[in-house]
Amino acid sequence: MPVIECDPSVARERLREAGVTVEPGNTEHERWRAEYDGATAVAYEGKILVQGETLGRLVAVLREEGGRAHVYFDGASRGNPGPAAVGWVIVTDDGIVSEGGERIGETTNNRAEYEALVRAVSVAADYGFDTVEIRGDSELIVKQVTGQWNANDPGLRERRVRVREQLEAFEEWNLSHVPREINERADALANEALDDAS
Repeated sequence: MPVIECDPSVARERLREAGVTVEPGNTEHERWRAEYDGATAVAYEGKILVQGETLGRLVAVLREEGGRAHVYFDGASRGNPGPAAVGWVIVTDDGIVSEGGERIGETTNNRAEYEALVRAVSVAADYGFDTVEIRGDSELIVKQVTGQWNANDPGLRERRVRVREQLEAFEEWNLSHVPREINERADALANEALDDAS
């Protein structure tokens, strides 16, 4: 649940410019509240609390500037192919902005890794970040997307193109391979999604 430190009057104006209806607060401490795309913003003195299922678009409207995020992704498949899931974590200097995991049906491990990257980059774009440092523990995916290795499999080639198109939304991006222990939270979220479906 992100907390955005800002002037609530300026934030209210940003919301109005985006066509979002701003309502009076529900308590004496709330200055105002607004709902947008499945999320709610509640203004207090000097800060805005954002809550809900899909926070990205509302947070993007409220942010003063794009900012930098660290994005972690991981895909998991039990069997190859088999039941698969993705996990992602988006972190800024203020802490975790978004994290999640979800089942994606049956596929191979490499395709699950690509789907995790697609999902993580999409969430980061929804939050309006202009710079992303992306990290994953799949050397294959990292080297294919960065152009160091070819993608011979047509399905992986298609996913690589999709990711590269998504990355064009950012002013700057970097994709690097990290050891599994650095990517532990994204891995755990993907596996939890698989476990929850069992």
